[in-house]
Amino acid sequence: MNQALIVATPATDTLDTIRTQVLRGIALNREPGYHFAGNFLDLSYDHVGTDYTALSVDVAPHCAEADRQLNLSGFAILADLVMAAAVRSGLPSHTRLATVTMNLQFTGAARTGRLSGRGAMHGFVQGAAGRQGISTLAINGDTGLVCTGTATFMMLKPPKGVELHPVPHRRRGENPTPDIPGGKLRPDEKKVLATADAAIADVRAHGGSFIQRFWGVQAKHVAGTAQSTVKNGPHIGNRVGHVQGGILLGLAAENALAALTPHWSLTALSAWYISPGEGRSLKIKSKVVHHGRLIAVVRTEVSCRGKDGRPRKVFELMTTHACKAES
Repeated sequence: MNQALIVATPATDTLDTIRTQVLRGIALNREPGYHFAGNFLDLSYDHVGTDYTALSVDVAPHCAEADRQLNLSGFAILADLVMAAAVRSGLPSHTRLATVTMNLQFTGAARTGRLSGRGAMHGFVQGAAGRQGISTLAINGDTGLVCTGTATFMMLKPPKGVELHPVPHRRRGENPTPDIPGGKLRPDEKKVLATADAAIADVRAHGGSFIQRFWGVQAKHVAGTAQSTVKNGPHIGNRVGHVQGGILLGLAAENALAALTPHWSLTALSAWYISPGEGRSLKIKSKVVHHGRLIAVVRTEVSCRGKDGRPRKVFELMTTHACKAES
């Protein structure tokens, strides 16, 4: 059954709907303050307050893997934005936050249906020179509790020459697709659409998941290791042009899974954001550091070339995996 899902080719109307969703994300992204990834997912800001935050997303063909679960990068974007919104709720709405750490614990429940995340702010790290906010979350789906988590975010000034705008808190059903005058796309928008069209063409020819090609990794597995190169671009960027934190986490987690056989599932992760993801591409390397009978642990590093052309570490991730029960 799983093999059939992997090779099945989505219907033409489904692929057309996915392309329409990409164009919708591009059009929504013309309102400043957000990023293409969130607009493409169609995240709904159901409640934003100093008491709690609530965001949700409906798992649909444009963001689902072949097993009909939300893509890991999409899930990590939801987690990242729920906890960031909790920190930002008591700050000016245009405040720039950089993810510093993130920890997620998965229950094993499927990432299907409508996934709703609820976050809360727990103050700032005491005694630190910079303001570093702490928040937590829980994400529920149609099968129950999917994940709990914690994160810290550093308040930063915008890059030189970049003006930040308030994040638009759009709610489900309240955000019709804006018109693009004359249908003319800007250079960055053309890059996003070209990347999407290439992914759609590949799905049409070989079957499988659109989002896996659009946001996923094509990892090379060699005995306890996996590595991949991900092309950077506006389809995975945040509002200052760096790789969006949730996508970065999702890409690394996918690569970690590729270091193991399909008999293992992701149960927990701890992530450290070290420097901005920029440059033409990201290099992702994973290595199994423990392989027991029931538990495995994988270490993943992400690097890029900085503006000076030198390799630079971007991100580190430790993941815990459980051996799946025999069906």
